[in-house]
Amino acid sequence: MATYDLVVIGTGPGGYVCAVRASQLGMKVAVVEKNATLGGTCLNVGCMPSKALLHASEMFEEAGHSFAKMGVSVSAPKLDLPSMMNFKQQGIDGNVKGVEFLMKKNKIDVLKGTGKILGTGKVEVSADGKSQVVETKSIVIATGSDIARLKGIEIDETRIVSSTGALSLDKVPGKLLIVGAGVIGLELGSVWHRLGAEVVVVEFLDRILPGMDGEIAKQFQRILEKQGFAFKLGAKVTGVDTSGKTLKATIEPAAGGAAETLEADVVLVCIGRVPYTDGLGLKEAGIALDNRGRVQIDPHFATSVKGVYAIGDVVAGPMLAHKAEDEGVAVAEIIAGQAGHVNYDVIPGVVYTTPEVSSVGKTEEELKQAGVAYTVGKFPFTANGRSKVNQTTDGFVKILADAKTDRVLGVHIIGREAGEMIHEAAVLMEFGGSAEDLARTCHAHPTRSEAIKEAALAVGKRAIHM
Repeated sequence: MATYDLVVIGTGPGGYVCAVRASQLGMKVAVVEKNATLGGTCLNVGCMPSKALLHASEMFEEAGHSFAKMGVSVSAPKLDLPSMMNFKQQGIDGNVKGVEFLMKKNKIDVLKGTGKILGTGKVEVSADGKSQVVETKSIVIATGSDIARLKGIEIDETRIVSSTGALSLDKVPGKLLIVGAGVIGLELGSVWHRLGAEVVVVEFLDRILPGMDGEIAKQFQRILEKQGFAFKLGAKVTGVDTSGKTLKATIEPAAGGAAETLEADVVLVCIGRVPYTDGLGLKEAGIALDNRGRVQIDPHFATSVKGVYAIGDVVAGPMLAHKAEDEGVAVAEIIAGQAGHVNYDVIPGVVYTTPEVSSVGKTEEELKQAGVAYTVGKFPFTANGRSKVNQTTDGFVKILADAKTDRVLGVHIIGREAGEMIHEAAVLMEFGGSAEDLARTCHAHPTRSEAIKEAALAVGKRAIHM
């Protein structure tokens, strides 16, 4: 029987990062993976392939619509979808090989199969009808999440698809109906809209991007509508008729009322994700779950069974790869006797559309609900020199600071490269910095990041360029 200091179940960003950090700390580590490749949802059918298609489709649209006005004359671009999918696959393969290299470099054993926890210190790994039991001092559950399904609507990954199927369509749908106006739906909708699909998004709530700052979400919706997106908010899809050549979706108002029918070639169901705990043997092992099916943990990531920990999408908190990574590092350090910690108040979120949307910290709605007095500084990209000369002026920066202390509590950006720009705000907030600190930090000119400095100046009503 193989013996380890740590066995990590799942090799997504949380799992493989946890394994690497534990190995750095001197532990003998194994990872368990049921899929043919390492990297989990993120590398194989999530974050990475979607970014490849977002980039490729943006280049396609730029060539068709933006080059001419910059004095670059090219013939109308032609879409070669199989080659674009090959470009996506090359990115996946490169990242997967990168994780395999990290496992070898850090002398981490990869156990292929499904992991089942038999209690403290024992994991059964099963594959191809055979199983082995490994002994370990500690176990980390890092099994991630699965797509959430809509009752009465069967996903076949050809006509009715999840995010997985939407990454591998063999032709551009004439009409794409997206159920859910969250991050994943809007990103994948952007891909297929740029490639020629007519996109309609149905959302149960009366707004897009639930959880994001309301003002940012409203402007983003206007930008997407200008691009050609159609939205049906406060509505729900109650059924999809698959009998005809085209799909017929039944849409009803969320508050009740008369139904309507929308035709579509493809329906993408993007209503969120749920913790993946199938086959782990949690109930038999006595590992407690909460009322949403997430593994219950204490502040040190420990479950109700001694020596078993959990991180990432399978526990509470935002279902983000980088949140899982930070938890993976923290739990490895805790197991090693160190003081691992994750600051949940400073976890950035990004929507990788064009323009991008990014945020870190509190929204205005959250501050109002908590009764926190705050000041707001805003600066539009229409007043930013770099954005003007590049003719990419959609969006703005918004900074929320404590009214008494000036400490930055939240930063929200909609604009080109917003996902890259958000990190100076994250670093500032990690150190408890103020809007004044940000405003007095010299920023290179001309850059889009100057808009962050100007928004910080605007908190004190002294923006220069507005």
